[in-house]
Amino acid sequence: MIVKKAISGVTIECVRGDIASQADITAVVNAANAQLRMGGGVAGAIHRAAGPGLSEECRPLAPIKVGEAVITSGHNLPNRYVIHCLGPVYGRDKPESELLARCYRNALRLAEKHEIDSIAFPAISTGAFGYPVGEAASVAFSTVLEMASGLKYVKRIRFVLHSERDLEIHEKVLQQQQR
Repeated sequence: MIVKKAISGVTIECVRGDIASQADITAVVNAANAQLRMGGGVAGAIHRAAGPGLSEECRPLAPIKVGEAVITSGHNLPNRYVIHCLGPVYGRDKPESELLARCYRNALRLAEKHEIDSIAFPAISTGAFGYPVGEAASVAFSTVLEMASGLKYVKRIRFVLHSERDLEIHEKVLQQQQR
């Protein structure tokens, strides 16, 4: 089941799945590390699926700062693009909520600049970076909803969650959003 919400002509979806196998999405977002290298979690899954060309394309773009986003091609992924965002480490990078919101804003700005119609986000910063899932979902959805009316090209935003628990939390937070 997919939970959807339509705002200003933009459909926001929550699904459980693998961020590296979203074949119907133009761009996937990588919860990257500063060096844009293969890591664990989302970064590992995306780099493994994309192949070595992604690491080569990322090398000259690194390092990136917390909240920044850069774009590359998708290589062997089923997606045309990968947008790499460096989220905050919870408890260390301050203010966490503003830095996390900046990730979503910058990813959506890059998507607009490249006329991307659909984008899939993981739950940025909630894995190894320790951001509580509910708080992160609230920041993500409020940022996306705040930007929705200004999006000309992006018409579908999907949140791809790794676990059933993360999906349930995101669905609940999305349903609570009042725009």
